[in-house]
Amino acid sequence: MAEGRENDAEKTEEPTPKRLQDAREKGQIARSRELGTAAVMLSGSALLLLGGAPMGEALMRLMADGLQLDRETLLAADAMSRVLAAMSLDALLIVTPLLLAVLVASVLAPVMLGGFIFSMQALAPQLSRLNPVAGLGRIFGLHGLMELVKALLKLLLVGVIAAFVGYWLMPDTVWLGAMPAAPAIGRAAYILALSLLLMSAALIVVAAIDAPFQWWHHRRQLKMTREEVREELKDTDGKPEVKSKLRETQQKLARRRMMLDVPRADVVVANPTHFAVALKYDARRMRAPRVLAKGRDLVALEIRRLAEANRVPVFEAPPLARVLYGSTEVGREIPAGLYLAVAQVLSYVYQIRQLSPTLAARLRRPDPQVDAELRARYDRFADEVEG
Repeated sequence: MAEGRENDAEKTEEPTPKRLQDAREKGQIARSRELGTAAVMLSGSALLLLGGAPMGEALMRLMADGLQLDRETLLAADAMSRVLAAMSLDALLIVTPLLLAVLVASVLAPVMLGGFIFSMQALAPQLSRLNPVAGLGRIFGLHGLMELVKALLKLLLVGVIAAFVGYWLMPDTVWLGAMPAAPAIGRAAYILALSLLLMSAALIVVAAIDAPFQWWHHRRQLKMTREEVREELKDTDGKPEVKSKLRETQQKLARRRMMLDVPRADVVVANPTHFAVALKYDARRMRAPRVLAKGRDLVALEIRRLAEANRVPVFEAPPLARVLYGSTEVGREIPAGLYLAVAQVLSYVYQIRQLSPTLAARLRRPDPQVDAELRARYDRFADEVEG
């Protein structure tokens, strides 16, 4: 018991949206029986007050007609059962508005507090509810105390209002004995409905206290410790080892898609072994050359191998390869500071494609110069990779 109180004391964090959603799926939502009772009693008594007299007169006529049977009906073997069935159906139709009003109120009242929910888990039997220790805890705990207070408050309020209504309507009630039967029944229905409505109004006070308490008590039961919040965040966002594995898988898929683009490249700019960047330029669709693939070490070697296998020129320019690798992501256009250097490489590649091997071998190979600021920015990163 001491351990349970200690755990409750540690639950200082408000329930997370996931905790609330999980509770809803289990059917654990704030519910106020007093709110439902008040709604049912008020709707039923209000409808009786508005239509009780016509309803009472209709039932009286139905009963009178049912007691006036002709001789053939009385002598028929199955006549009485048929008459009883017909009268029951007519009586049901007369009281249908009252039943519908009560049904709608009983459904809407809980929805106002906790929303509409249907959970099969809530219908499943739970042996924990048979635990006598837990039952005693509910009786003598905060919830049990609140139930006792509500019962005493209802008894007090309803008793006071009943005494007032009885005193106020006493002359009308006594006068019923002097009235003819039909008007007396209508008037009695009105007095009964009015009394019921006034006494039901007392339940509004109880419901106004109980509904906020039930909402607060429900949230209090779902409070979490800081450790539970951290664990939930891990489960929601993914545990580090799971996220690492997922990231590794995503990188493999991205690398595979990247390799499929290498054969479409115009040129692969490479450091002899450490870096390789595949470039593509289409003047009609691109403002500047775009990086189709890039990699270092083993990935760089694979890019070079694919380029050579698909007759994509490989141009070795270590400073340019370093800066291209460090400055531009796959699918992005190269920065403006590299336009001139890359243009020299592409121009050279386009020319050797149009020349014969003999003339291409005599063509002077360019030495693309990289902007000093960009080169200084990425040289340290490249040195760390190569080291």
